[in-house]
Amino acid sequence: MKAVRLVVARVQRAADEARRRWIAFGELWRRSLQLRVVVSTLALSSAVVFVLGMVLQMQITNQLLDTKEQAAVRQARASQQAVQNDLAGLNPGPDSVKSRFTSAINKLAIGGAGQDATTAGAGAFEPVLVDGDTVGSDGLPPSEGPINDVPLSLREMVENSGNSASQIHTVNRSSGQTTLLVVGVPVNSSARAMQLYLIFPLTAEQRTAEVVQSTLVVGGIVLLMLLALIANLVTRQVVRPVRQAAEVAERFADGSLDERMPVVGEDDVARLAESFNEMAEGIQAQIKQLEEFGQLQRRFTSDVSHELRTPLTTVRMAADVLHASREQFPAGLARSTELLVDELDRFESLLGDLLEISRLDAGVEELSAEQVDLRVLARRAHDSVRAIANNAGSPIVLDLPDDEVIAELDSRRVERILRNLLANAVDHGEAMPVELTMRGDEHAVAITVRDHGVGLRPGEAELVFSRFWRADPSRNRRTGGTGLGLSISLEDARLHGGWLEAWGEQGHGAVFRLTLPRTHGSEVRSSPLPLAPEHLPPVAVVETPVEAPVSTEDVELTPEEITWQPAEPVDAEREEVR
Repeated sequence: MKAVRLVVARVQRAADEARRRWIAFGELWRRSLQLRVVVSTLALSSAVVFVLGMVLQMQITNQLLDTKEQAAVRQARASQQAVQNDLAGLNPGPDSVKSRFTSAINKLAIGGAGQDATTAGAGAFEPVLVDGDTVGSDGLPPSEGPINDVPLSLREMVENSGNSASQIHTVNRSSGQTTLLVVGVPVNSSARAMQLYLIFPLTAEQRTAEVVQSTLVVGGIVLLMLLALIANLVTRQVVRPVRQAAEVAERFADGSLDERMPVVGEDDVARLAESFNEMAEGIQAQIKQLEEFGQLQRRFTSDVSHELRTPLTTVRMAADVLHASREQFPAGLARSTELLVDELDRFESLLGDLLEISRLDAGVEELSAEQVDLRVLARRAHDSVRAIANNAGSPIVLDLPDDEVIAELDSRRVERILRNLLANAVDHGEAMPVELTMRGDEHAVAITVRDHGVGLRPGEAELVFSRFWRADPSRNRRTGGTGLGLSISLEDARLHGGWLEAWGEQGHGAVFRLTLPRTHGSEVRSSPLPLAPEHLPPVAVVETPVEAPVSTEDVELTPEEITWQPAEPVDAEREEVR
């Protein structure tokens, strides 16, 4: 049993190694144009060489046999004439037949009767004389020579037709199987019907055919190797510029805009290199132009934002004085003072977001990463928007793990992301619960914020992170957002090496998922939470109002367990939500 397991293990290892090599070859086959061309050329050449070798071998073999047979037939006819002269007036007695046959055979075998220049190519032979009129006790006619090497079908053909005939067949001798050419001719005699058979061994022709075959095989292999070498050299001349172009294009795409292809000669490859270089120069010029334009735009945004700080501070001081004395003003003037302060708040938020965007665009933002429990950041973000959520009638339900969710991140930025997501969900929640769910695994942590409001139309999931984009421009914002919150959140997530994604469906709300790596600098490969909900439950029925703030102790509740009634709109306390 142990030996069987050992054999099975070896077979399994061999199979695994063969599978690994096959996969590696398949990968190389898909990626290497040169390999495909060389192998294809070699396969087609092998087929051509094989067919050509078979045709040549058949032609040479047939020519050898035809030459041998023609010479053998001439030798048989010459020997027939000599035997007829020796057997003329043969005595019918068996003893006389035997002695006369022996004498004629010896004359043919030793004396070389009938041989001349036309029959010299037939080579050595063994004669056989057969008396066709009688049958001996052994069932064979009286004969002289190896009659067993003469096939019965040939004897019958010569006896019945009275004409010469030939046949090739193989016999077993002490030296092994031997291929013979047997030529039979009738011997005319007034007393008896006799036949003469000449047996020609084809050993020399077989050796010649084997030499021809081995020569064709060796020549075919050498020819295939030369064809493979030629195909490899020719293909390399074509593939090398393509590979150089691919390498230059990769370096160009990585940011090395000065990379160019070498131009050698004036052929098609040279024209390709010139066209590629012209295209690279045009792209480089456009990229530099866009970079300069982007730098001007970012500088303009940053300068405007900074320049507006001073007059805004002055206006803010005057507005605060007016707001503090609004009770002494008439009702209309007092209301105008409140509106002025609210709009100044929104203006300050917009300036702050513009400055943040300009820093992100300039690439000067840096992360202050530290070990933080994300549950604390989620509760802070919840507390920041709780008043707005209560006024909107959209309670926030927290679904947080019982254990700590520690990750290395910038707490200020992550809290800002969560604040923006919750505020956005409250704005579009249609007085329905907003759910914040947090899960983590060994490598990443994910937070989803879901609302049950109007949702997103097809194609809007990618537009929600665009700057100043709004699905419904006529929709009133409860949070006083600037339209840059989700854009900044997306950039904050990218700074952490994470993802910020959106999903939505009309009538079923929207889901925003934030996925961050546990360790700063590591790569996120998957998210612990799905983006789209697995099921879409029906909207709950309104029964009771929600007046008290929802605290973090509401974690155990689910959206199905909460019923609500939108409260009467009241003036909410002013909060800055970015």
